[in-house]
Amino acid sequence: MVNRHTALKIRKTHRYLGLFLGIQFLIWTISGLYFSWTDIDEIHGDHFKKEKPLETAFSNLIGTAQLETNQAIASLELLEIAGEPYYWINGEQLYHANSGAKKEGITEKEAITVAERYMLPDLEVENIEKIESVSAHHEYRGKPLPAYEISYKTDKNLKAYVALNNGAFQTVRHRDWRWFDFLWMTHTMDYKGRDNFNTLVLRAFSVLGLITVLSGFLLWFTSSPSIRKFNKKSKKNNTEALKNK
Repeated sequence: MVNRHTALKIRKTHRYLGLFLGIQFLIWTISGLYFSWTDIDEIHGDHFKKEKPLETAFSNLIGTAQLETNQAIASLELLEIAGEPYYWINGEQLYHANSGAKKEGITEKEAITVAERYMLPDLEVENIEKIESVSAHHEYRGKPLPAYEISYKTDKNLKAYVALNNGAFQTVRHRDWRWFDFLWMTHTMDYKGRDNFNTLVLRAFSVLGLITVLSGFLLWFTSSPSIRKFNKKSKKNNTEALKNK
C-alpha cells in the first residue's frame, strides 16, 4: 500500500494530466461522434452527382503510329472531352483520337462540359476559375494541377474540380465535406496535411492519455475504502498468524 505522500503525488499528476488533455479528449469525442453519425457517401458529395455517367462509344479511331508524336508509348488511355475522343499518352499529353493532333490542355468551356457528365443536371454553374497551385490545407490538395474549380449556385458552397491537362473529372467538395475535413484534422492532430497518423503530437498525446488512464486506476486503488479495508484485514490476519506460530 502506498503512503499518503505518494498518493497525493498520484492525485496531483492525474489532475493536471486530465486538465491538459481534457480539451483534446473532448475534440476526439466530438469528431468521433460526427464521423459515426454522418453518411460518408454524402460527405463525398455523391448526392450531387449522377449515379453513372453516360459512356460514349467512338469509332474510326486512329492508331498510335498516326499520332503527332515521336515519343515511345508506355501507357495509353482513351478519354472523352466535350464529346470528343482523346488519347492520354504516358500520363502527360493529349492527342485527338480521330485526327492525331496534339492538344495542350482543355478550355473552361470544355471543363464545364466534362463536369456536366458527372454532376446533376439541375445544378447551375456560378463561376469557374483556373488554379495553378494549392496549399497543404486546400480542399483540392494531393490532386492533379493545374485544374479548373467550378462553383455552383447552392447553399452548400458546392465545387467540382476538373484537371486541366487531360480533362479528367477529379472530385466534388461542399460545406459538409469541409466540416468533416476540419474535424478529421483535429482527430489525427496533423495540422499540416490532415492525413498523417504518425505525427509526434499524436504520439505524445496518446502516451499521455494512457498515463492519465493508468494513473486514474492507480488513484482508485490507493484511495478505495474497499481496498483499504481488504489490506487492513489481510495485515491483521498476517499479524495473528505470526503470533500463533
